[in-house]
Amino acid sequence: MKFILARKGRMTQIFNEKGEVFAGTVVTAGPIVVTQVKTAEGADGYSAVQVAFQDQKEARVNKPQLGHTKGKAYKVMKEFRTDAGELAVGSEITADTFAEGDVVVVTSTSKGHGFAGVVKRHGFHGGRRSHGQKHSEREPGSIGGGGRAGGRVAKGMRMGGRMGSDRVTIKNLKVLKVDAATGQMIISGAIPGAPGALVEIRSM
Repeated sequence: MKFILARKGRMTQIFNEKGEVFAGTVVTAGPIVVTQVKTAEGADGYSAVQVAFQDQKEARVNKPQLGHTKGKAYKVMKEFRTDAGELAVGSEITADTFAEGDVVVVTSTSKGHGFAGVVKRHGFHGGRRSHGQKHSEREPGSIGGGGRAGGRVAKGMRMGGRMGSDRVTIKNLKVLKVDAATGQMIISGAIPGAPGALVEIRSM
């Protein structure tokens, strides 16, 4: 499995040889450094590759992590559950690991929207706009009463609450372009999160 970490940039559009236009998101990928290789036969009991991304000030990293990375401070550390293959500690993975046409899975954290009501969060219609209504146009209405759930709020009830900031995974996106010199990639469609968000990219 191929994988890399990136930072989300702006959206753009790109044309192919036939003149067809595709929407895409620009990401700045890697380089990432392998900091640990785990194997099923080892003490960890499973296969994985731990990687580090983006340099950080040493003062902002705790001593156990600095010792683990041999004195080098990193901003992000992630683990991908896959066999290491030819990768070893210290190996560097760059954007040119991927090629145009590769189908990838992208994971990121969606934009946070704070507290949202049921109309925005779940698409409720709200109350009637006829006479006799007062301050109830966007209210959720009844949540069921005691007959259905024994007097408690049923599990999974759609109500107002914190919206966004969720870990979102999108499958079957295509790599439209790779620029090895700058580390930039264009991935088809929209990717969750605000510009600058951390993005995990891995092959299908």
